[in-house]
Amino acid sequence: MVTVGLWVLLEAKPGREADVEAFLESGRSLVEDEPDTTAWFAVKLGPSAFAVFDVFTDDSGRQAHLSGKVAEALMARADELFAKPPEIKHVDVIAAKLAS
Repeated sequence: MVTVGLWVLLEAKPGREADVEAFLESGRSLVEDEPDTTAWFAVKLGPSAFAVFDVFTDDSGRQAHLSGKVAEALMARADELFAKPPEIKHVDVIAAKLAS
């Protein structure tokens, strides 16, 4: 059962929207190597607004993700791709429905 998650808001720099989409698409393969990441979603909220939502069974999984390859890649390209630093919010999952 998932209990915690991350909600990461991302605002693309003007003209870098397609690069952000490509970056997020490439992130999926990195997350597949994280056994404690139960679900991971990259979404587009608007023309230049994006978000990542992912969930974990516990805080140790969340912390492993925050120190993993996706987070490392995100921070390495933040100045290049984003109008402002990624806004990372720690969330508690109240209810979930996951396919088995």
